[in-house]
Amino acid sequence: MEKPTNVTLKPLSMTSTHPNHAWWKVIGLCFTGWALIYADRTILNPVMPQIADTFHINNAELGIISSLFFLAYAIFQIPFGILADKLGKRLMITIGFLIFGLMTFLSGIVTTFGLFLVVRAIAGIGEGSYYGPQYALSGEAIPLDKLTLGTAIINSGMAFGSSFGLLLSSYLVLQQHQHWNLPFLIISIPTIIVGLLFMTLLKEPHHPTSQGISSSKQSLSVKRQLQIIFTNRNLVLTFFLCFCSIYAYFVVLTWLPQFLEVERGFKGTSVGFISSLVPWASIPGALIFANYYDKFSRAKMFVWILVPIAGLSLLVVGLTQNHLLLMGALIIYGLSGKLAIDPILVAYITKQSDHRYLSTTLSAFNFIGMCGSILAPYVTGWLADQFGSMTIGFYLGAGLLLIGAIGFLFTNYPVNKESQVEK
Repeated sequence: MEKPTNVTLKPLSMTSTHPNHAWWKVIGLCFTGWALIYADRTILNPVMPQIADTFHINNAELGIISSLFFLAYAIFQIPFGILADKLGKRLMITIGFLIFGLMTFLSGIVTTFGLFLVVRAIAGIGEGSYYGPQYALSGEAIPLDKLTLGTAIINSGMAFGSSFGLLLSSYLVLQQHQHWNLPFLIISIPTIIVGLLFMTLLKEPHHPTSQGISSSKQSLSVKRQLQIIFTNRNLVLTFFLCFCSIYAYFVVLTWLPQFLEVERGFKGTSVGFISSLVPWASIPGALIFANYYDKFSRAKMFVWILVPIAGLSLLVVGLTQNHLLLMGALIIYGLSGKLAIDPILVAYITKQSDHRYLSTTLSAFNFIGMCGSILAPYVTGWLADQFGSMTIGFYLGAGLLLIGAIGFLFTNYPVNKESQVEK
């Protein structure tokens, strides 16, 4: 059985200065932020054939749209995390959401493929401000015994946003035959509003300089922070599992609508409905497993229950021609896949990290993970062009999940104490 980490510094949630009612406000706003981010990402996917027709591009070039978006998103993870630790988490989130909202609007009005790639990349930069600062902000607000459950509630915003984006785009474009740019214009307005709400509704928490560390040692150089983070075996192996999980998820998120339409014969709004089974199924899965993880804190056990099931379900998605079996496999993947695993991994990282550079640690975690989102869209599109089917992309995602789970077996306790306190 895994034992609680023996550290000198208290975890963030134990040192929270938020009053009890405030952490629910943090959860609600963070939930909404993820809902808008994932709606922006998924409105693209059902209309990829229309975008391909407009710009006269192939599957690999379609994949480049998402790959370039996530490349920009990943590159700016660590810089935004460092700036958030220095200048304030709310400020970074607000700036990012203003950029993200404006670029989403411009995504709907540009007229060339080159400009579309540019504005999508800049939108990715804006979204890059969110992950580390948001989870650091919520980690400081949520009580320790509710940390994984609170994170799962926040993460369910990804599911709501994914489903909303898929259904909105499918309904307006595939069912009502509107232009594919309309969903981008619709999503841009609430994005800007929510960005401003982060600055006006939330307060930046302040931490005491005690906890047995002199104030002169509170600040570490960026180089030293990154050295501590990337020489911690537990953190690095968790980062790698995140990479594998996100790669598999973005195979599904990016290509499932087109796979359903082109290779499995689904039409119209049924494409959005079937695709949305994954995010909807992830909500009960994430909440249930997060609640049990808060009680037992056995990360390896939960990883080895969830990840193999998720991998097997992806194999079935690629193999089966039966529509009911396909939908069942997607539901099982939703229950056990990325959105169910994420709260456990985020809580695992948060409990082992120093509050002085938690935004940086979480941003590094997401940077490595989101490298999977850079590769998955293009690699899957390239494989589809080479082999005439997207099924091999699902098989590759399933294999990576198993490799990531095997790597996570080599995490251990106690954590390297230097990752908790600079002596």
